[in-house]
This record gives sequence, C-alpha cells and structure tokens, in this order.
Amino acid sequence: MQRTRWLQSVFRPTDARLPMPSVLILALAVSLVGGLLISLLGGLISLGLLVGITFGLWVLRDIDVGYVALIAVICLLPFGALPVDVGFKPTFLDLIVGALFFVWLMQRVTGKLGRFATAPVGAPVLIFLALALASFVAGLGHAPLTQTVARHFAEVLLSIILFFMIVDTVRDEARLAKFVRAFMIAGFLASLIAIVLYVLPDRTTMELLSRLRVFGYPEGPGVLRYIRDDPSLTQRATGTSVDPNVLGGLLIMTLSVSAAQAFGSRPVVRRRWAAIIATAMATALVLTISRGSFIGAGAALLGLGVLRYRKILPILAATAIFILILPQTQAYVTHFFEGVQGEDLATQMRFGEYKDALILIGRYPIFGVGFTGSPDLDTYLGVANVYLTIAQQMGMAGLAAFLLAMLTLFAWSWQKRRAVRDRPALEPMWWGLHAAIAGALVGGIFDHYFFNLDFHHSVAFFWLFAGLAAGATRLASNQ
Repeated sequence: MQRTRWLQSVFRPTDARLPMPSVLILALAVSLVGGLLISLLGGLISLGLLVGITFGLWVLRDIDVGYVALIAVICLLPFGALPVDVGFKPTFLDLIVGALFFVWLMQRVTGKLGRFATAPVGAPVLIFLALALASFVAGLGHAPLTQTVARHFAEVLLSIILFFMIVDTVRDEARLAKFVRAFMIAGFLASLIAIVLYVLPDRTTMELLSRLRVFGYPEGPGVLRYIRDDPSLTQRATGTSVDPNVLGGLLIMTLSVSAAQAFGSRPVVRRRWAAIIATAMATALVLTISRGSFIGAGAALLGLGVLRYRKILPILAATAIFILILPQTQAYVTHFFEGVQGEDLATQMRFGEYKDALILIGRYPIFGVGFTGSPDLDTYLGVANVYLTIAQQMGMAGLAAFLLAMLTLFAWSWQKRRAVRDRPALEPMWWGLHAAIAGALVGGIFDHYFFNLDFHHSVAFFWLFAGLAAGATRLASNQ
C-alpha cells in the first residue's frame, strides 16, 4: 500500500514548494554531478544525458509531452540516434517509446487510468501480434538471428502495441485535439524543411543534411535523391526522412488530417492556417515525386470529398489540371505515367519483386518464412508492397489478420458515423484520421514502409493513427 501511494505521488502534480535551503542543496548537488559527468563523458554527451533526464521527468508528470515528442521525432528526425554506442546506438524514437510505455504501465499499476479502454479492433490486432511473434520464432530455424534483426523486430512489436496504449489513454476530445494539432504542426515543419532543402543549391543541401551525421544520418552526395538515382534527372525531396518515398508516406497521413481540418466546422486550428498547412504538405508531396504516395494521398482526399467534404473535389480537380499543364511539373507527369504504363526501369524492377515475392509466398503460404531471411537461396525477403511483405514474413495467416484488423476498424467506425455527426469538434478529426489510414493502405500497394523492420518509425506512425481512429470512434460511441 505504501509503495502504491509513492507511485501515485510521482504521477500526481503537486503545488508544494521547496524551502530555500533545499533549493541550494539541490543546486549544489546538480552542479557537482554535472561537473563530474562533463569530466567523464564530455560536454555533448553530458548535455544529452541531462536533456534526456529532464524530458523523462517531464513525461512522468504529463504523458502528453511524450506523445507530442513522439510525433515530432517521427516527422522531423525519424532516424536520429544518440551519438553513444552501447553495443548499438539507441534512437530518439526508442527512448521516447520506452518512456511512454513506462509511464503507461505505471499509470495502470497506480489505477490512475481506471478500467482498461478497448475497441473491437483490438482482438484482430492481438492475433496479428501473436502471428508475428510465432513467425519470428519459426523463422529462426533457417536463418541466424542477429542483434540488429532482434532489436528492429522488438521495435516493430512495440510500435504495433502503441495501438493499445493510445486507445487506453486517449479518453477525451481535448487530448485527441492535441494529437491532431501536433500532426499538423510537425507535418508542416517537415514539409517546409523538405521544400527549403529542395530549392537550395545541391551543395548547400548536401552540406546541411550531412551535418546530421552526428545523429546517425548518412552523409555525402548520397543524401541527394533523384529519379532512378540518376543525377541527370529530376531531384526528389527527402527532407530529413532520408528517402523520398518515406517522406511521401508520412505526408499521406498528415495531409489527410490537415485537409479534414481545413473543411471541418470546428477545426483545432484556424481554418486559414489549416489550409496553409495542407498546401505546404501537398507541395512537398509533389516534390517527392513518389507515385505511390501521390496515389495514396489522392485516394484519401477523394474519399474525404465524396463521403463528407464536397468542397475538396473541385480543389482536387483544379490541382490535377495544374499539374498536368504546368511546365514545371512535366517531368513529374512523365515519370508518373511511365510508372502507370510499366515503361520505366523502377516499375519493371518492382514487377520483378512482385513475381519473386509470389514465388516465396507460394512455397510458404500459411505462416511465411519469418523476419530473419529466406530459407531458399533463389528467393529473398523484400518487396515494395506492404501486403506482399506481410505475406512473405507471416504468410497468408498474418496477412488475413492484418486485413481483418483494418476491416474491423472501418466497419465499426462506419457503423458509428451518425454518432460522430453530433460531435462537431470530433467529426473532422474522426474523418481525417480514417482518411489517413485509408490513404496509407492504398499507398501500401506501392511501398512497404508501413511494415518494415528498417523503418519502424513508419510502422509506429501507422499504428498511432489506427489507435487514434479507434479512440475517436470510441469517444463518439460513449456519448
């Protein structure tokens, strides 16, 4: 009982003030410890440790700080890692997710959250998790486990479990609005960074991006990306996402949320700002020249226009016309239609990946081959399609569980849509979150980032949105 009271005191704000002697003693202790750390570890590492401790204590007091930090890191520094090697370099995302799970578990232990909040989609997500773990264990029989694969698999599992934490902790519209606002601001900043780096001279962009090497980012000419990786062709915007398709996938989701806010009756920011934010995101999306992301975003916005916000439709039509006729976008148009017709090398290589993936799935159709590698020398893991990727690694059983989870989410949400109409502040958030997931699912036909061990921030982003969409529907259901 005493231990529980102590835990509750940690997670409950207090207005008590420390007396002056205690403040002086605390300041002296901090100074001594800080000086010792600087002498032993150096200034940069000590500063990072101090910032990390401060952030951890802040999250202990307010879990929303951790959520906002999670969104900011995914959007602005997704591959950032500590410049400290402890056998591996922990990423900022690892630390934030770890802090969030710790706070969540402590809130559960102390009873602060009350009854565990669930959603109908939780059961198929649990099945999907169990099948992922079973496939991983079974795959160890034919391929050696490395530290990197084990760590990345654990990161992906935690990213999926984020779904349950979000559903359990997002219990009011105010917290949901914080998420949506954070998506919009962080996505807007990511878009501005991508646009600015795109218009700057190539050498300046390369030097700026190379400075991120201290956080584990690549450096040198390779940080600049072009169509078919040919510098003689059009450059592609990447921002701080390293890969233009990864940035495109992120913008599918943040653009969908922002567009719904721009047309909603009670947006979380002023409508004019929502329109500016959405325009910046759309511009950055075009500059990525990511055809799959463009189709995914188009599907999401078209769905929003047809099902709820009809004013989006003429804007979509006008945008398509401008892209088709403007001289500045002709390279993009040509690249897009070459992909549609299967004429360019990148698309032909993807067709080859699809063929090889189907061969592997045909040999191991039920539970796949796991995550460590293929048991056959003539096949391999890796295909630019999220559904084939799941089927390769987890078999048709895993793919069925994933599709069942998504079908359950949308069916349950559609059933509750009338209750959402009575909540004018909730409605645009609800539509935007579901449009974002739909756009990601369409974009997943052409890319694999939303289920890939090497891009666990994209996996976390997807399940973060899924949890928020389920949470928004649950809020409407509890009216």
